[in-house]
Amino acid sequence: YDGAISNYLSSLEDLNPVPTRGAFPATLNLQVHKVQAMRYGENPHQSAAFYRDATITPGALAAYTQVQGKELSYNNVADADAAWECVKAFDPVDEHACVIVKHANPCGVALGATVLEAYQQAFKTDPTSAFGGIIAFNRIVDEACAQEVAKQFVEVVLAPGYAPGAKAVFAAKQNVRLLAVPIAPAALGGNVAAFDFKRVGGGLLVQSPDTKLIALDELKVVTARAPTAAEMHDLLFAWRVAKYVKSNAIVFCAGGATLGVGAGQMSRVDSTRIAAIKAQHAGLSLVGSAVASDAFFPFRDGIDVLAQNGAKAVIQPGGSMRDDEVIAAANEHGLAMVLTGVRHFRH
Repeated sequence: YDGAISNYLSSLEDLNPVPTRGAFPATLNLQVHKVQAMRYGENPHQSAAFYRDATITPGALAAYTQVQGKELSYNNVADADAAWECVKAFDPVDEHACVIVKHANPCGVALGATVLEAYQQAFKTDPTSAFGGIIAFNRIVDEACAQEVAKQFVEVVLAPGYAPGAKAVFAAKQNVRLLAVPIAPAALGGNVAAFDFKRVGGGLLVQSPDTKLIALDELKVVTARAPTAAEMHDLLFAWRVAKYVKSNAIVFCAGGATLGVGAGQMSRVDSTRIAAIKAQHAGLSLVGSAVASDAFFPFRDGIDVLAQNGAKAVIQPGGSMRDDEVIAAANEHGLAMVLTGVRHFRH
């Protein structure tokens, strides 16, 4: 209670005539509860524990119930959170979505008519990286999907629930950690934590969470050719995925499924090349694909790589000093380009 009172009083910025509160209190007190000690941290020589917030945000990973499997590790929880946050970006009422994560990055994301189809399409993106990955679904996992997932080596599966037949299938794979996490449409942007935290040496960075959603009327077509309806659908899908990929992020997609993901590179053009190489290794064609970039293209070289690999549309924030050069490159290649005016850096 003392901590809560301190947070409130130290957030007051103006007492006259009516007290107003700032977003960030002068003194920030946190209360978290220990869930479990872990065998080790990110690496075996590190110790670790998992804590939950005193009040769990609806739809958050921390609300999980473990259905079966070995004890969760530090990396399991970190990667499971990355997968769960991404899969929550897709409407659990209208869309069957699957996200496969490896080392905190989505390596395959897809929509399908069923959870099985969504998984199969997501797995095609990068079967190599999917080995030993974390798989999240936004709908209840049925027996047919469980049978397919059980063919692979998987560390953790997350879903709102599991059909009895699916539980029976996974029971034969006792090492697989099954997590049931409540999900609701409000998780698409309504129920989020008040703050995001990042620890730095001797301090703590605190920010509001990235909940920005893009509406169609906020997009700006800047090329001679506007995207077709199908391309726009894929652009918006790729944009949702790119938000959860480590910067610099490039995502190729088509038909509601990722084709190639480039993540965490120091230069955007290298992320673009890597995404294309991954698609090639998976035997996936990028001809006619749509591409999302989490931040602007600083030079035209990234656009050239996209076009050389067959992409036809691109979505990006814009805002570079060389936007005119980048747009001109898109026009040269006959690409449709839309700007969001919003970036999604993820570090």
